[in-house]
Amino acid sequence: MAEKKPPSDDASLQLPPTITVGDLAENLDVSPVEIIKQLMRAGIMAGINQSIDYEVAYGLAKAYGFDPEEKTAEEKISALKLEEGKTENQEPRSPVIAFLGHVDHGKTSLLDYIRKSRVAMGEVGGITQRIGAYQANIADQIVTFLDTPGHEAFTALRARGAQVTDIAVLVVAADDGVMPQTIEAINHIQAANVPMIVAINKMDLPGADPDRVKNELSRQNVLVEDWGGEILSTHVSAETGDGIDTLLENISLVAEIEELQGDASTTFSGVVIESKLDSNRGSLATVLVQSGTLQVGSHVAAGPVWGRIRAMLDHQGERIKQAGPSVPIEILGLNGVPDAGEIIRAMPNEREAKRFAETQKDSTDTSNTTVSLLDQISTQVQQGEIPELVVLVKADLQGSLEAVCGSIEKLGSDSASVMIIHSATGNISESDVFLASASKGLIIGFNTRIEPGAKRLAENENVEIRSYDIIYRLIEDIEEAIHGLITPTVNKVLAGKLEVRQIFDARRAKIAGCLVTEGQALQSADVSVIRNGQTLHESSILTLRHFQDNVPQVNSGQECGLTIDGFNEYEEGDIIEVYRVE
Repeated sequence: MAEKKPPSDDASLQLPPTITVGDLAENLDVSPVEIIKQLMRAGIMAGINQSIDYEVAYGLAKAYGFDPEEKTAEEKISALKLEEGKTENQEPRSPVIAFLGHVDHGKTSLLDYIRKSRVAMGEVGGITQRIGAYQANIADQIVTFLDTPGHEAFTALRARGAQVTDIAVLVVAADDGVMPQTIEAINHIQAANVPMIVAINKMDLPGADPDRVKNELSRQNVLVEDWGGEILSTHVSAETGDGIDTLLENISLVAEIEELQGDASTTFSGVVIESKLDSNRGSLATVLVQSGTLQVGSHVAAGPVWGRIRAMLDHQGERIKQAGPSVPIEILGLNGVPDAGEIIRAMPNEREAKRFAETQKDSTDTSNTTVSLLDQISTQVQQGEIPELVVLVKADLQGSLEAVCGSIEKLGSDSASVMIIHSATGNISESDVFLASASKGLIIGFNTRIEPGAKRLAENENVEIRSYDIIYRLIEDIEEAIHGLITPTVNKVLAGKLEVRQIFDARRAKIAGCLVTEGQALQSADVSVIRNGQTLHESSILTLRHFQDNVPQVNSGQECGLTIDGFNEYEEGDIIEVYRVE
């Protein structure tokens, strides 16, 4: 039991809807270790930086002599809300283009050819692992490109790319045709309500069949111009460069028709495309500016994260002092890692940035660390008596983390479940190992390093850490782990029948002298003793002899002597059924 805090004149305490264990301990004026112990006694595993909901915090506060009340979140500052519609100082801006399509259909290679860089050669396994944002000069116009991952596990990233883009280029391999992720990409483009251009790639290959591709696209309600539709299409080859100029002309044409505009003079707002925690530079976020101008030294907030911009880098890694609409940048100076897809906006000062971020904490999705959700999952697992694989996930990027967790969660079945007890960006630390050890869990690292202390601790605690840089290999391994947890279905097959002909007394047990009337008698096999059609006993054969020899089996028509585990009340005429387990 918790030791109650001595009564005071004012024992009232306001608690938010969610609160970290550390903050609760500070409010209750007790050690975080004491709070963690109380939670463990209640069957809740939570570290000092994990969040618990109001109900759990309420119970703990009451136990320590407080009278807690739930604190409502402050109203969001109305002046900081994003303004809908156009502002007065609209000017033409650069179009933002996203390349989407099936894995290995050549999206990165096409963009690589356009940018005249070698990004594709650096991708692990030839698959784009994260969103990249780049700019290129096309016909005296700056164009921003988003290179969205093509693997199906990165659905959320690809969808995010389509939602922040002005024009989507659907890349389909001429030799492969419409594939599952192609259809998925079409759905994302249509849901985002952005113009589509079709690029039929790999026209240099012998098996290229653009007509088949167009036919398959028509079945997905994507009609290109030469099939009676309005969608522009181009035959291209990322290998030879054929058709690239025509594709760029189509992009420019559609961008001109769209009359894209932005206001660089209004208050800055943008979208976090990607984010990560760097061990040397701290929190890094790739941001696409949507309106206004962001400058070094500006105060910003993105959901519950806030900060002052210490540095900005352009798509080439060069330091810049400001960025306007449609410009992708990497920013340093935030106090945490914002969620990919989060709106980031300028704040008047540090105080307002902190206040706004504080109002966002209560509404932010804390499913990764909130204990109440984990309790629900645990209860469901216990009620169904389902074996579970407990997993802790660390990744280099927030987007990668979402993709890995989403893939793992999909692997659960009626026969086995997967529970992610913690997920975060950054290196695998000693704290992660402690949590995995206490939960008897597995640590999965995706494109992240293991700290030396964590590696030693994992060896001492017998915690398994698996590191990956290709997501489909990770998925395959987890699938195998789940199959290892699943209890095999046991089928008992009748192997033989025996009839008891004579009973012999031995020192420790009675021996049944039997005739095998059907099939076989098998050493250690499961048996049922039946008398007058009623089952008297079920267990297994302890010993099986043919004459004086111990034997593994006795066949039909032969006699044998046997003893059965836990049974001595044989009678002549009893039937013994022998079962083989499959």
